[in-house]
Amino acid sequence: MISVVIPTRESGNLLIPTLAALVPGAAAGLVREVLLVDGAAGSSGEIAEVADAAGCEYLAGPSDRGERLRLGAQAARGPWLMFLEPAGLLQEGWTREVRSFIDQAERTGGAEKRAASFRPALDGFGLGTRFKETATVLWQVTTGRARPEQGLLIHQRLYQRLGGHEGGERAPQRLVGRIGRGRMVLLRSHMLLPAA
Repeated sequence: MISVVIPTRESGNLLIPTLAALVPGAAAGLVREVLLVDGAAGSSGEIAEVADAAGCEYLAGPSDRGERLRLGAQAARGPWLMFLEPAGLLQEGWTREVRSFIDQAERTGGAEKRAASFRPALDGFGLGTRFKETATVLWQVTTGRARPEQGLLIHQRLYQRLGGHEGGERAPQRLVGRIGRGRMVLLRSHMLLPAA
């Protein structure tokens, strides 16, 4: 059902935990494929090796982040796209909630009307980390805009209707802006992100 697209660029060391967190989704039949779209010029082949070892599809892409995301979406075969950043780590229980969101969207005819992102959780301890985490959630609730690090779950038809990712480093933010506040759902499942 889901094609996961991860734009990589000299981020092989970050990928292993991210890919491991996707295993429950693959085992449940939820994740159809994972596409690693690498933009590292003159890459040593590290991302290709990780893709081969993990059973992912490797695509050599341009250095432009937006173009890499678009390339991954074009190559995807699943009806749903899930865009993840290499440092994002999906937390336990994400498969159940994603399946519930997809089932409800398809059952009610909302697949082309809604997209979703994960609730941010920052890796670390202490009051400062929790304060940053709360501020991030409040910012999203107030603005209706998810950050790229939180991931994006969107149906292929809605993605195409919105024009997909444009070129540029801020392509994910611009796509979320086109989705709009009223169509973005904040899932209860967490995406663990580096605190710094």
